[in-house]
Amino acid sequence: MPPFIETILVVFALIAIGFAAARLRLIQAETGDGLADFVFTIAVPLLLFRTIATASFDHGAPWALWVTYFTAILVTWTSAHLLIRAGFGRDARSGVVAGVTAGFSNLVLVGVPFMTGLYGDDGLAVLAQIVSIHLPIMMAASIILYQWALRRDGATDKSDSVSELVMGFLRQLFSNPLIIGILGGSAMRLSGLAMPGVVDRVIASLAGVAGPVALFAMGVSLFGYGIRGQVRQALSLVTLKLLLMPAVALVMALMLGLPEFQAKIAVVSASLPAGVNSWLIANRLGTGQRLAATSMTIGTAAAALTTGFWLLIIEAVL
Repeated sequence: MPPFIETILVVFALIAIGFAAARLRLIQAETGDGLADFVFTIAVPLLLFRTIATASFDHGAPWALWVTYFTAILVTWTSAHLLIRAGFGRDARSGVVAGVTAGFSNLVLVGVPFMTGLYGDDGLAVLAQIVSIHLPIMMAASIILYQWALRRDGATDKSDSVSELVMGFLRQLFSNPLIIGILGGSAMRLSGLAMPGVVDRVIASLAGVAGPVALFAMGVSLFGYGIRGQVRQALSLVTLKLLLMPAVALVMALMLGLPEFQAKIAVVSASLPAGVNSWLIANRLGTGQRLAATSMTIGTAAAALTTGFWLLIIEAVL
């Protein structure tokens, strides 16, 4: 049995345990929300802070890594948008939801523990390079397309100015705990200061629980969202997310000559299922909530198999 199978089993077992705990009413849904808040606002930001401040980045500037990963996002997002609009006759807002659902990997709740389990701290350091610009770019794209879709569908007469859009984006960006953790770690790294031992141990203690708690919270969340219909459309998006996106990432990595280790991180990151961001954006747009929820639930379950498939592929190709 390939060694990565054990990591896959552990990761998705923790998600399944969280789902079962919610299903059997061993914990309340509000408990899952609280755990997710802890992960997003404290544990993962501290993990990113510590990783960026102390990790050794031996692969040089990550331009090729970023081009590889964001080309995969662009191709998949565009394909999903066109598929939902032309193939299923949905409106522009649903097209935006479809693009986010197919292109927005769950790099935090699933990605952080998964990459750490597979590749250790070195893998987490490369993932942090993706996360550092992934969230700002995806937030900016979502805000811009959100405004466009509302006007395209005639759902609003209000047209925010460029300055209002920029200021709103910056407020969301710099109040995001993940971004604060990334910027703090970068500042610490550039300062050249050594982290005091006690401080490092406290941060390491809180960051150390990020992985298992994140996966458990993800399972609880999946029970809350569940499968809410529109299964055929959701399966189409899940197929794009779990098969097309990592395939594009692999092709780009080979074309650009990305170092083997970075290429593996890029492809595995692209193979991860969508997270709750797609549902949150659907909720803001006022449409596509059932599509996003169903896609997230089915995609997370299917990823237990497809991530193993892509790990076998990259071990054979790279």
